[in-house]
Amino acid sequence: MSKLTVYQYPKCGTCRNAVKWLQSAGHELELHHIFDAPPSEKELASLIKLSGLEVKKFFNTSGEVYKEMALKDKLPSLSKEEQIALLASNGRLIKRPVVTDGKKVTVGFKEAAYQDVWSQQ
Repeated sequence: MSKLTVYQYPKCGTCRNAVKWLQSAGHELELHHIFDAPPSEKELASLIKLSGLEVKKFFNTSGEVYKEMALKDKLPSLSKEEQIALLASNGRLIKRPVVTDGKKVTVGFKEAAYQDVWSQQ
């Protein structure tokens, strides 16, 4: 059984479904409230690197804060470091849940992807 770190918002249905799925797969979870204590710039840089995804994939593009800040238009002109700093400044900007075991990272919840990445071998 592996221990996973999950950055999530407890009231988010997608997060609850992901947590339920991971628990039923036998994982021990360390839950972090993404709004109260978002990952630091350093943690985010590490998560992004491990995920192999572009920084923009970590943005919650359907969220209110993203829309209020008009980030769709602003993000392309920001450096990777500026984008990471923005994510670290407000957990509501981060697509959730973010799950990691320190080697792999998933962003969001799609059962098929979780099956591939987080099923016990």
